[in-house]
Amino acid sequence: MREETEKKEEIEKEETEEKEEGKEEQREEEEKEKEEEEREEEEEGEREEEEEEEEEREEEEEEEEEEEREEEGGGGGGGEEEEREREEGVGVEEEEEEEEEKEEEGGGGEERGGG
Repeated sequence: MREETEKKEEIEKEETEEKEEGKEEQREEEEKEKEEEEREEEEEGEREEEEEEEEEREEEEEEEEEEEREEEGGGGGGGEEEEREREEGVGVEEEEEEEEEKEEEGGGGEERGGG
């Protein structure tokens, strides 16, 4: 009888130890999963931050380009027609300046060459 009781106690003790080991393994596994989740969240946060920074840089570049366009031509995306008008306007001004210079130099370019 005593041997049977000792065997039962030993079996119960082993089962208890196995349960505790199982619980410990489960705790360790849960901890690993938790750490992995935290790592993934951190990486995702970093990725999102990088994407936001990239978007901000792109927006700044677009704004700078738009400002440059506005400084160059005053319209920023006005199209070919406005650009042509600007070029023609500059051309007209240059022609007027040339005519004025000719007049100052020798009495007008058209009259001088006529006969």
